[in-house]
Amino acid sequence: MGRESELRVLARGRRAARKLLAQALYQLQLGDQPWQDIHAQFMNDPESDGADAEYFRHLLMSIAGHREALDELLGGFTDIAPERLDPVEHAILWVAIVELRDHPDVPFRVAISEAVELAKRFGATDGYKFVNGVLDRAASVLRPVERSA
Repeated sequence: MGRESELRVLARGRRAARKLLAQALYQLQLGDQPWQDIHAQFMNDPESDGADAEYFRHLLMSIAGHREALDELLGGFTDIAPERLDPVEHAILWVAIVELRDHPDVPFRVAISEAVELAKRFGATDGYKFVNGVLDRAASVLRPVERSA
């Protein structure tokens, strides 16, 4: 497999992992189950086929264990208090914020674009516009050099 094919497989796997993360984090907010139980549930679901399982596990664990700190960071980029956010958009924003903050291997435009697509698919009618605006502000702070290039 060539390098270009490997990158496409990686991108598809991460895209599928982000979709699962949005669903898993939504469930985490509503049910407040241990992240390990949610992880097992999603990894045993046929929908997880093709998802980057390690990326899913890493982000789920990172987000579940640091929700308060992520909400504090997120609060700096939106006028809506994180606890008042729609749970779907909240989950999507957590994923993208962690990618922007902790994963320089993910270009900021990819993190934003993937989040916007998830918001279009799962969020409220115009929720994707809100997600885009919040993440654009976040990228200015978390990725200033990359953002200004």
